[in-house]
Amino acid sequence: MSGAPSPVPKRRRLPKQVRWTVTVFLIALVVEYLVLPQVPGARKSLHLLGQVNVWYLILGFLLEGGSLLAYAELTHTVLPPGSPSRWRLFRINTASLALSHVVPGGTAPATGLSYRLLGDSGVQGADAAFALAMQGVGSAVVLNLIFWLALVVSLFLHGYNPLYGIAAGVGVLLMGAFGGVVILLLRGRHHAVEIVRWIGDHVPLVNGDALARTVERIAERLRSFGADPVLLRRAIVWAAANWLLDAASLWVFVLAFGKVVQPDSLLVAYGLANILAVIPITPGGLGIVEGVLIPTLVGFGVTRGVATLGVLSYRLVNFWLPIPAGFGTYLSLRFSGEHGWRQRIETVRREASVGAGGGERGPSP
Repeated sequence: MSGAPSPVPKRRRLPKQVRWTVTVFLIALVVEYLVLPQVPGARKSLHLLGQVNVWYLILGFLLEGGSLLAYAELTHTVLPPGSPSRWRLFRINTASLALSHVVPGGTAPATGLSYRLLGDSGVQGADAAFALAMQGVGSAVVLNLIFWLALVVSLFLHGYNPLYGIAAGVGVLLMGAFGGVVILLLRGRHHAVEIVRWIGDHVPLVNGDALARTVERIAERLRSFGADPVLLRRAIVWAAANWLLDAASLWVFVLAFGKVVQPDSLLVAYGLANILAVIPITPGGLGIVEGVLIPTLVGFGVTRGVATLGVLSYRLVNFWLPIPAGFGTYLSLRFSGEHGWRQRIETVRREASVGAGGGERGPSP
């Protein structure tokens, strides 16, 4: 009998299986307790479809498109001079948005896709990382400010709701984390760089010096960004425009079914749903947004039928349509540009042509 130790069985698949099991379980809970209770209300409200104002539906669609354009302008604002065109940034954002709508916890994979597409477009890694952090976290901070402003007005007009406290708590944690990172990079810059370098040196396949240079570049961009009030104001304006146009789209879709919602009530319901959707349970907050928006609007006096059809119509253009649109924009990005498929095909064709020509000529006598 050999004295060699028996091989230790590998258990690398277990964490992944557990992760997917937990994700599926959480999605099932969301569907069971948030989505399915709304289905009977939607069925009972189908007669309202005959009364819908089609022009309002078209306006809601256009407002949603304007929201995406505002987000592309925000991306252009936080990138350094010489960044890709707004049209290319719009396509990058749409492609990453589509990915976030089909992958559980899709924010991280979507950010990775945006980072890679920005890199393919000639943006340096540190600049891309800074822009993605600013447009993502900074935009969330602006959403919280809009929500809190509407919440103060709504508290005086409609009273307190326990969900307000939950959303406000999530917003406080988010803004606290964002503020802590900003202070660390601005006032404790050298300590942050050294900590990152030490971590990078102890992580396999990571270059500590390269990681430290990236953080140093991000800190420089943050300092220059904060020192430019005009640029900072533009970023805040475009982030607010992104959220407000999206909220206006929801308002118009509800209006299409005959109900005018007070602006403060709509912004409270909208902010509440989107802040809670930050919790990475389902892709793009699927089920959470609908499950929060519908009963909250009902609490503000909208009939369940109108709230259900208005929210579902809004989510059709807010959540579902960006998926095929993002797939199309991703293909357009991969097929065009310096690193696109078209360029690669042309390169291979030229190399094959040169090789074939050389083979025909043969060696000189």
